[in-house]
This record gives sequence, C-alpha cells and structure tokens, in this order.
Amino acid sequence: MPKKPPRPKPILVPELCKGCNRCIEACNRHCITTGQEINQASGLVPVAIDYETCNGCGLCISACPEPYALTIDGYEIGETIQRPREQDSPAKIIETHPDRRIPFPRCAPMVLKGTYAAAIGAVLAGCRHVFGYPITPSTEGTEFMAGVQPKLHGVFLQAISEVATVNHMYGCGGAGLPTMTFTSGPGFSLMLEGISYMVGAEVPAVFLNVMRGGPGLGNIAPEQSDIKLACRGLGHGNTHAIVLAPTTPQEMLDLTMEAFRLAFKYRNPVILLADGYLGQMTGRVELPEHMVQPGLPHWAVWGDADHRHNLINSLELTEADLEQRNWKLCEKFESIAATEQRASLFRTDDASLLVVACTTPARMAKGAVEELRRDGARVGLFQPVTVWPFPIDHLEPLLDHVDDILVVEASEGQLEDELRLALSHADVHGVRIHSLRHMGGILPQQNEITRKARAIQEVSSWQPLSPLSTGTSTDTRTEKDSRADPLTTAPAAGTA
Repeated sequence: MPKKPPRPKPILVPELCKGCNRCIEACNRHCITTGQEINQASGLVPVAIDYETCNGCGLCISACPEPYALTIDGYEIGETIQRPREQDSPAKIIETHPDRRIPFPRCAPMVLKGTYAAAIGAVLAGCRHVFGYPITPSTEGTEFMAGVQPKLHGVFLQAISEVATVNHMYGCGGAGLPTMTFTSGPGFSLMLEGISYMVGAEVPAVFLNVMRGGPGLGNIAPEQSDIKLACRGLGHGNTHAIVLAPTTPQEMLDLTMEAFRLAFKYRNPVILLADGYLGQMTGRVELPEHMVQPGLPHWAVWGDADHRHNLINSLELTEADLEQRNWKLCEKFESIAATEQRASLFRTDDASLLVVACTTPARMAKGAVEELRRDGARVGLFQPVTVWPFPIDHLEPLLDHVDDILVVEASEGQLEDELRLALSHADVHGVRIHSLRHMGGILPQQNEITRKARAIQEVSSWQPLSPLSTGTSTDTRTEKDSRADPLTTAPAAGTA
C-alpha cells in the first residue's frame, strides 16, 4: 500500500493573529502556545507553533476566526487581504435599494408641540430605531417615540447614558438604518466623541438638540447655547455636519424629514437645533403628502452574504491613509457648503437694515420687522435655515443695499460668530454689524428689537459707511428696562 503524503501543516500569518488563543484550545497535541513577542504591524502578540509536534490535523485552522491568521497555503498581506478559502470569493458589486415614497392620506391639520412635530417627521421619514436618554427640555420627543415605535414594529431603547446612546446610533446607522435621538445641551456634549466617530466613519444619523441655558447644568430655559458646538465642535478632528435651525412646529416636522434625506445623501450626521420654547410651544402643523419606506444602501453592514465584505470604521493607522481620508471628508464638506445653504428671507428686497435671527428669536424678529415696516423703515429679516453651512450665498446679494446688520440671538454671540466667519471667508467687507443678545433663558423680545433697530437707523442716517470698513459691533447689552419685561419670563409652553 502506498504511503499517504504528509498532511500540510498550518502556516501562521503573524500580522493577522489576534492572540485569541482559540487555536490553543483546539490543538489536541498542545503544540501551540501563547506568544512572547509583540508583532510590530498589528500591535498584538501572535501565538507560537511547535512544528515538530504538529501533525497537520487542521483543527487550529478551523478554530481561527476571520480574518484567518492560520492557513494551509499562506498568502501575503497587501492593500487588500486575500482570503485563502475558496468560499470567500471577492466582494461583488452591491446595488443600493432606494427609498420608496408612499402617498400619505390627506388629513386635517394638527396642533402639535415642536418636539412631537419632529417625532412625527422622523416617523414619516422611515425612522424605526430611536435611542435616547431623558433630558429636559427634549424629553417629550423621547416619550413620544417610546410610545409609538413599538406600535410600528420599531425600536425605542432608553440607553444607560448619552454616551451609550450615540454608540447605539453608530451601530444602527452603520447597518444602513435611519436612526435618531432627542437631547439637550449637556447630553449633546456627551455625544460629541461618538459624533466624531460617525463623521469619520461616514455613518448617517439625526440628532435633535433642544437647546437650554448653560454653561454646565445651567437651567432648562431656552437658549441658543449650542450653535458653536454644532457648527465648530463636533468632537475631535476634522468634523462638520449640516446644522438645520427650524423656527416653527411646522418646520420642526419638515426639516426633520429633510434631515434624514440629507444624512443618507452625504453619509453624515445631521444636527437639528431647536430651543426650549420651540420644543414646547404648540402650533398648526400640516402633514406631508407622502411618507418614506427606507431602502438599504450598498455600503450597509447588514450581516448577510451580499454585504459581508463591507467595513465601517474611522481608524487609519498610517499617516498617509488618515490624511487621504481627511481630504475625502473635506471634499464632501465643500460639496455640502456649495449646495446645501438655505435661508428664509422676509422683506429684504430694499432693506438697508437686515435683522439676522434663527429659531424662536426669529419669530420675535419677524414681528419687529412687520412693525417697523408699518412705520416706513427699510428693515428686513434674514433667517438662516442652515447655520452650517451659513447661507452666505443668499446673504451676499442683499449687501448691495444693506448698510447695517443686527444679529438677534439668545447667546453671547455664537450666531454672530458664524455670520462674521462666513463674511470673512467670502471676503465681504463694508457692513456694520450690531448685536442684541440675551442669555440664561431670556429671549430677545419684539419691543427691544424694534427700539434697537430704530436707534441703529437714526445713527446710520448721518454716519457714512466706509468701503474699507470690516464692520463694528455696537454695545451687545440690551436696555435695562427690557430685562424687566414680563414677556421674558413667560412659561416655556405656549401657543404659536
């Protein structure tokens, strides 16, 4: 009888060995032991094999987890890992299954809180996976989703913290599923590291931040305290996200639906910024004519055979690879900045004074503009719908006839900073910038906006505008008597 050829012995690829020791447990001859040296390519400690004792039974190869560090034939590590097993064929091209727009039956308008309107917008956008942790003044949206998602065969999970919340969203978004959360300032701060991971790994998600007073715990009253976080501070590294600023409950619904579309269009988180008043106030809301049944993007880590080769991560160990990833992100951010600027204009065609405001202060500002127009003043309202990218392309054409800008905000100048930065990048000079600010939960009121605007126009009527001026900011404090206005201490809930 001819002698059987010896069985091939396993070949160890040290760069892929995780040191999990499964092969040690599988080896009946005890010829595999824990290694003693760190592999410089992987940073891990691969096992060691005693080939004198090994009989080539192959049990260790069967036990080795993917990617396989033990193989029969061996292979070299290149830019793409070449798997040694025949059943692991090269990845095929996967098609995206597009979303479906389903007609929504017409119904009577509803009267909804801002948070409820946003939640309904998310449901109509196809979101069936919501993660969250309660925090005032956004909790009503979380409570709404906790009640409605199980009835829609969806999932609501109250995480153990905001840190856990954002990581649940990372996994869900990575599977190609629409996901969102409701939060407020302190909770949003805790999510920033995870948001940075999602930006780096290009994972879509929607974050609705109902802003409250700060810093620290501050209070639960309305403030525009997180504009700088959303626009300039989304975790470490090179990060940006579209930042939408609704002003009414209707816009809360409409922009939430739009946020999901943009998140998947650009594979990037999208931030919605409301404030405590907008989250709590009620208003007339009309539902859209369609709802969305989500598809499945080709890049999703879905867990089936078609998508098994997909990988989502934000880790690049070599400097060149990480720089390349960042340049790719920069190209995406530039594309967003060029195509997604949005603004709402009111009486701006002939305005010499432009009031700039967003979220709830824009409502007071609109009332002030209407009052000033009745008195014959050339005043208009510029409302950024995207705070990032700031809609400079909509603002710049107005500056031919605008001499002064009044920024009305409930923060110490976070909106004005975005305006000034956009003007600087566009190399626009020669407009005077004035400020009207409140903080701590006090919102600017219509009467003080009106007084400020009249004072600016009285001065501007005799003050020439230098073409070389870069703009100056007037006293940012409001009049003392306006702080005693009873409107500034109104309860958060109200009727739009």
